[in-house]
Amino acid sequence: MAAGLPAEAQLDGLLRLDPHLEQYSEDLRRRYKKFTNLAKNIEESEGSLDKFSRGFESFGINRQADGGIYCKEWAPGAKSVCLVGEFNGWDTSSHHYRMLQFGKWELHIPPRADGSSPIPHGSKLKVLMGGETGEQLYRISPWARYVTKEQKALSYEWVHWDPPRRYVRKYPHPPRPKSVRIYEAHVGIASPEGRIASYKNFTQNMLVRIKDLGYNCIQLMAIMEHAYYASFGYQVTSFFAASSRYGTPDDLKELVDTAHSMGLVVLLDIVHSHASKNTEDGLNQFDGTDSCFFHSGPRGIHSLWDSRLFNYSNWEVLRFLLSNLRWWVEEYYFDGFRFDGVTSMVYHHHGTGVSFSGDYSEYFGLQVNEDSLVYLILSNHLLHTFYPDFITIAEDVSGMPTLCRPVIEGGAGFDFRLAMAVPDKWIQILKEFKDEDWNMGNIVFTLTNRRYGEKCIAYAESHDQALVGDKTLAFWLMDAEMYTNMSVLTPLTVVVDRGIQLHKMIRLITHALGGEGYLNFIGNEFGHPEWLDFPRKGNNESYHYARRQFNLLDNRLLRYSQLNTFDSDMNKLEEKYSWLAAPPAYVSEKHEGNKVIAFERANLLFVFNFNHQKSFPDYRVGIDLPGKYKMVLDTDAGDYGGHGRLNHNTDFFTNPQPQNNRANSVMIYIPSRTAIILARSDITK
Repeated sequence: MAAGLPAEAQLDGLLRLDPHLEQYSEDLRRRYKKFTNLAKNIEESEGSLDKFSRGFESFGINRQADGGIYCKEWAPGAKSVCLVGEFNGWDTSSHHYRMLQFGKWELHIPPRADGSSPIPHGSKLKVLMGGETGEQLYRISPWARYVTKEQKALSYEWVHWDPPRRYVRKYPHPPRPKSVRIYEAHVGIASPEGRIASYKNFTQNMLVRIKDLGYNCIQLMAIMEHAYYASFGYQVTSFFAASSRYGTPDDLKELVDTAHSMGLVVLLDIVHSHASKNTEDGLNQFDGTDSCFFHSGPRGIHSLWDSRLFNYSNWEVLRFLLSNLRWWVEEYYFDGFRFDGVTSMVYHHHGTGVSFSGDYSEYFGLQVNEDSLVYLILSNHLLHTFYPDFITIAEDVSGMPTLCRPVIEGGAGFDFRLAMAVPDKWIQILKEFKDEDWNMGNIVFTLTNRRYGEKCIAYAESHDQALVGDKTLAFWLMDAEMYTNMSVLTPLTVVVDRGIQLHKMIRLITHALGGEGYLNFIGNEFGHPEWLDFPRKGNNESYHYARRQFNLLDNRLLRYSQLNTFDSDMNKLEEKYSWLAAPPAYVSEKHEGNKVIAFERANLLFVFNFNHQKSFPDYRVGIDLPGKYKMVLDTDAGDYGGHGRLNHNTDFFTNPQPQNNRANSVMIYIPSRTAIILARSDITK
């Protein structure tokens, strides 16, 4: 693989796209050279990147062909290592590892006389470390594949997972979709019941909902095992273990495989930016030292997250993390990753207390952690080489240039980045401005302010906006009236009417203008009320807000179903016209007085009237392509909780009168708080 890489970064195309990067070309070349040198060193020392990134085949515990067990750990600070568990009566003297070079330890356990494994499936295990001063430390292997916790226990326990019959995959990976429409989901909250929902529940009840809504990707959060449920999965303790609070590893495999049978791509929220500080059931102080997988001292601690930070320059840490990526693809069949905390990874300051202005000097120089950046480049190179249709998404708030450009151009190789400024803008608008003070130019700027040639995932709200201390968009819009005035049997109140109309418009303009992909957080498609709060001491361990109330959606006498229908039709229209896969929109109008925004994308005309009072019966909108147009979506339709003021049988004919720098124009009726989409009649069939 490394031999096939160019010796130098190919910057010509990148610099044509963005000449301002010329003064930082040496930084880009150096980053690329560090990546290629690392890739070559791995191949020369380990045989291949493929072998290096399959550490799970030798590290941890693996059953051999003869039924025996091979154990291997990396614990450079340990003075002795032994395996204890139910299989040997927790005997600390019977199964000692042998020390190897470079801090590695190994143990061979022969099969039983009948050829069966000496460690039964489901039995509990621990690695016992002997420390420098003679202390004995019971640890869970970093490579453990299944850990569980009794209800009242303080920590997780390592359980050997080696079932006699494993889940057998039935379906291949679906082809990579042309347009990416992501349903961000948390398995544990995917039920209206006040408890932790299961993988089985998600497979049986959620997949069909997601498919019917027109999403083609599922992004699963909080799958990597985390001891603290309220961490939302971002304080990982066991990196190779699928969270047991939702079910077994086979249950997760069945979920992913069933999604594949429906043509749904499944992405994993991967957390390689930091790790839990837990010692008994985490990576922290695995070998009794402050370092091992992490930087020692203050550099190894994230002060804001109270977690440990990986040492990405360490050979065995690279093996561990790259193997972790391969594990989730090879074992669970995931189709892509959303890399969490990229901003924290790529800067020494971790983005803490830093306000990025967009000045290029912020993205280069000594503040950049090139070790972690090179790790991300290597990860993308590995994933896209071994799995050509794989999707990688960066959660980066800084706007770092080249993050989503190809590796050979000096980029980090991500396919997408999250457009994280967009949801913040919507929350700011709803919190701080009256409807008549909404700034159309500022909305358009926020939705279109992205680097050309670097794809973005747009979203109006995600899990971040739903967390306790904030509220969903629907709740910001309608607040307490969501409890009393959502019935279709009663007239729309002023508050609910405003909320329903703006909820649809905000989501549609974000979908159509904000990026090259779209994301929705579970439940927000139907205007989920309130917020999200996991059980903790501060709420008396309540699950009341740690659930999604699909019962509200399934009650057809409530208006939630109307928002759900709109979301479904919006996604299915995108499937037909592929505006997310089209070049960026041409915005022809952002009229502050009228509160109207108009733009074209994928040969469609989008018109938004955010005016809370005025409808415009004869509004001229500029358009490029002449012809006859039909209305293909109308947020004011009665099925969507609108007022039904538009006739969908109307034909719209352009005329050659220029408008807003477009060669042609069309006259339309655009009611207040309404968005419409027009398509040429020759492509509406």
